[in-house]
Amino acid sequence: MRGRGVLSGVAFAALIALGAQGAKAESLADTMVAAYRHSALIEQNRAVLRAADEDVAAAIAALRPIVQWTASHTISRSEGTTDYVTARNTTLQIGAQILLYDWGRSQLAIDAAKEQVLAVRQGLVSVEQDVLLDATSAYFDIQEATLRVALQQNSVEVLSSERQAAQDRFDVGEITVTDVAQADAQLAQTQAGLAAAQGDLEVARERYLAVTGRFPGELDPPPPLPNLPASVDEARAIGQRNHPLIAQAQRQAAVAELGVAQAAAERNPSLSGNIGAGITRSPQAQLNGAYDNRNSASVGLELNQTIYSGGRLPAAHRRAMAVRDQARASLLNVSRQISELVGVTWANISVARAQIGAIDEQIAAAQQAYNGVREEAALGARTTLDVLDAEQALLEARADRITAEANLQLAHYQLLAAMGRLTVEHLNLGIPTYDPSQYYNAVRDAPYTSKQGESLDRVLRAIGRD
Repeated sequence: MRGRGVLSGVAFAALIALGAQGAKAESLADTMVAAYRHSALIEQNRAVLRAADEDVAAAIAALRPIVQWTASHTISRSEGTTDYVTARNTTLQIGAQILLYDWGRSQLAIDAAKEQVLAVRQGLVSVEQDVLLDATSAYFDIQEATLRVALQQNSVEVLSSERQAAQDRFDVGEITVTDVAQADAQLAQTQAGLAAAQGDLEVARERYLAVTGRFPGELDPPPPLPNLPASVDEARAIGQRNHPLIAQAQRQAAVAELGVAQAAAERNPSLSGNIGAGITRSPQAQLNGAYDNRNSASVGLELNQTIYSGGRLPAAHRRAMAVRDQARASLLNVSRQISELVGVTWANISVARAQIGAIDEQIAAAQQAYNGVREEAALGARTTLDVLDAEQALLEARADRITAEANLQLAHYQLLAAMGRLTVEHLNLGIPTYDPSQYYNAVRDAPYTSKQGESLDRVLRAIGRD
């Protein structure tokens, strides 16, 4: 019985190295790249950003002329002195109107739209961090689940040997049927644990599929842990400077400040210019078969200001100030949340490291206890149940070691995210990234059409919807 089925440290080390043999194994960076390219959430928020870009174009367009044409044809019938008279008039007019000056109201709208674009860009960076963190979590979930399956499989093999050894000893009368039943129960429990571990692996595979768009193949061992700041205070300072949610809240606070100025500017007058031309044709007024055509032209200036709005403008001003206060409080709250998040993830790293150190000692002690109990059982000083309990304690310690290692690795990337550094650019993933300024530069001057619009027109014509 001695030496048979021992769960050695060498075997466990082999489990930890699982996946290192495949030459084409996927790395953590590969997983992140796949998630970045696959994410529908990123695509959704890119569209949100493009919509915000168009708001800038719309605000700029408010300062440009508006040219309109109008065509009308009217028929009227009235009672004359001897009979009814029918009159027909056809009018064609074209006119242009432009806002000349509104004491800064339109410029404030442009500035607010630009600030909103910058805020949405930071929101896109935050989404990018979330996607990469989900990919990291999915990667480590696969690693942990795979190691747990291997550990449970090894334990089933060990307990199968223990159960056979118990049966052999029972056959020669050294132990009772109770000992065999205990070995059977422990083996069944471990087999159930193996089934659960295999189920967890399938769940992890499905999550990996959802995140990256494909099932995982052979995975590389986790990369070296990323470097961290020297202290938690330094990490907090980095987070306050770099986290996209803080930058987004700052931009939104600026938008709210501009909103207050806009609401106040609504009380200012507006100066507009207009020009128009038209022709009116009256068929009923015929002289020798000719129509009566009347041409007209006009040019003018219009200055207007709201004197009384029934309280609407003051209410809008007060509302804008309330929104500004909300944005300021939101910025403070986000800043505090990021500071807390950095502190929590920093503590999680320290906890995971301490757990790993303690569990390593636990594993060493449990392995020694297991070996000793087996020796004593061979001499008849220990029961089969004692051996099974010792084996179970060793199994649980090694399972806890797998979980603690996965927690430590994930906590490092959670800290990177809390500091605003879990991005494609900072991680140097080596792939082209989305340029948020490209679409903005194409539409910021409010062109009549754009390359994107022309492409969309071609698509619509191709599918028969134009």
